[in-house]
Amino acid sequence: MQLEFLGTGSGQPSKFRNVTSIALRLLDERNAVWLFDVGEATQHQILKTTIRPRKVEKIFISHLHGDHIFGLPGFLSSRSFQGADKNEPLTIYGPKGIKDFVQTALRVSETRLSYPINYVALQEGIIFDDPTFQVIAAPMRHRIETWGFRVVEKDHPGELLVDKLRAENIPSGPIYGRLKAGKTVTLADGRTINGLDFIGETQKGRVVTLILDTRPNDNIALLAHHADVLVHESTYGASDEESKMARAHAHSTSINAANVAKKAQVGKLVLTHLSARYVGPLVKNLIQDVRKVFPNTYVARDLDVIEIPFKKEIHESK
Repeated sequence: MQLEFLGTGSGQPSKFRNVTSIALRLLDERNAVWLFDVGEATQHQILKTTIRPRKVEKIFISHLHGDHIFGLPGFLSSRSFQGADKNEPLTIYGPKGIKDFVQTALRVSETRLSYPINYVALQEGIIFDDPTFQVIAAPMRHRIETWGFRVVEKDHPGELLVDKLRAENIPSGPIYGRLKAGKTVTLADGRTINGLDFIGETQKGRVVTLILDTRPNDNIALLAHHADVLVHESTYGASDEESKMARAHAHSTSINAANVAKKAQVGKLVLTHLSARYVGPLVKNLIQDVRKVFPNTYVARDLDVIEIPFKKEIHESK
């Protein structure tokens, strides 16, 4: 499981940061990629990665401001050009109006897709659930309808303890499959073996929370509770002047993000959606201020990849 940041800026593209899009890479878990927001030029950023558009099976849209959706029609069209077909459908989860936006753009441009799109209107609570993952949405406080997301990986069953089986002189073969399933089997020598006695501890699934545009609100901590990684917008810094601007424009500051990360007891805080003013020394100052509140903080850059391992130690790579 990895997070790849396709755009980490806010409002408009800059020399160093494209507008918002984040890929949750689930190639080992389900051979798929999920996108969270699709700002302008997202598909250009994808060209710099190993992501294949046909692998994108779900897109989650936090809200309908342009810097979060203007790249969507182009990406959908390119996914079609690259061979996605009726057996590779795409599901878009978004606020009311996302279907109209996509269908209007496709109709006016006379774009015909080679694959079906399913639209899911966001509502509070569980919006997706299958044997491997669950996604929970909750409303945020922004200038328009906006949502945050909690992605929960289901727990992994424990591994079969093969060394323990061998120590008990239990022969390998189809019987191992039955024991792995937790069944009780009777051996040829008459012994009765309970498979549950030979299965390791359950591996706890990972949790990722994504909060993109919002004022501080109680739902953030609920979505982020004990998350392995909290991705949080940080449009503004810690100064009094910027705090006033954040309130005026319905955004969060870096310190707001740090405080909620501490309250929710997350493993790692990753800041994104930065104003274009944050380059060079200003970024370093921002990081220093935030780490005074929540030490395990990282400011994402375009094309950064954040590994989300099962163990607690989270690291970033480029």
